[in-house]
Amino acid sequence: MNPVVRSTLWLAFFGLILAAWWMMYTMAMDMDIDVFGRPGEMGERMRWMDPRMDMYMPMATFGPLFVMWGAMMAAMMLPTMVPTLRSYEDLMVSADGTRTGWLGVLLGYFAVWLVFAALIAAVQLVLLFAGIIDMLGIARSRWIAAALLLAVGLFQFTRAKEICHGVCHSPMMYFIGHWRTGFSGGLRMGLGLGAYCTACCWGFMVLGFAGGVMNLAWMGLATLFMVVEKLPQIGHYVTKPMGVALIIGAGVVAGWPMLTGG
Repeated sequence: MNPVVRSTLWLAFFGLILAAWWMMYTMAMDMDIDVFGRPGEMGERMRWMDPRMDMYMPMATFGPLFVMWGAMMAAMMLPTMVPTLRSYEDLMVSADGTRTGWLGVLLGYFAVWLVFAALIAAVQLVLLFAGIIDMLGIARSRWIAAALLLAVGLFQFTRAKEICHGVCHSPMMYFIGHWRTGFSGGLRMGLGLGAYCTACCWGFMVLGFAGGVMNLAWMGLATLFMVVEKLPQIGHYVTKPMGVALIIGAGVVAGWPMLTGG
C-alpha cells in the first residue's frame, strides 16, 4: 500500500475527530455551558425556556439538534473505530482488501450512526415538548435520570449486549465471516459493523439525557470507556463492571436528597 495515501487518510480521520470535538466545545460555549454540562447565567435562562414560545430556538428545532448529535457521534464513535480499521488493514494484503474498501467501511459505519443521530434528535424533541427534559437536554426529574442509569446498567448484563459487543470487540472475525471486496463491499461491512456497534453502545448516548447532552466531561469519559471496551486484550473485562457502576450510580442519584439531607 502507498504509505503516503495511508498516512493522509489516517490524518484526515483523526482530523475529523478533532474537528467534531472542537465543534461540540464551540456549541457548548455558545450556549454558556462549561465542560461539565453546568450552565452559566445565560445557559440557565435558556434551560427553562418554553419550547412553544413564538421565537426561534435551535435546541427546539430538528436541524440544529441533528447537527449537534451528528457531531457528537463523530466525536465519540469514530475513535472507537481505530481497532476496526486496523483489522481491515491487516486483511488488505491477504484478503485482497483495498484502500477504497477501507473508506467504505468507515463511511458505512458512520452512516449508521448518522441515522441514529437523526433518531435521537427526534426523541429529544419529543421529550422536550413533553416536559421530560429541559432545553439543554437535562432530565427534569432525578427519577428519570436514575431510571436511565439503571436501564443502561442492566443492559450491560444482557445477551444482546454480549452478542453485539462480541462483534465490536473482534472485528477481524466479522470481516472474515462477511468479507466483501472493493468500496461497495467495504460499505456493506461498515453498515453491518455500525449496526452492531449502535446496538452495543446506544445506552451511553441516551445517558446524555441524565446529565445533559452537552456535558463534554461525560462525553469524554464515555468515549474512553467505549474505546477500552473494544480493545482485544481487556474489552471483555470492563463491560459488567461498568454495568455495576451505572446501577450504583442510579441508586446514588435516586437517593441524593436523602444523602444530602435535602
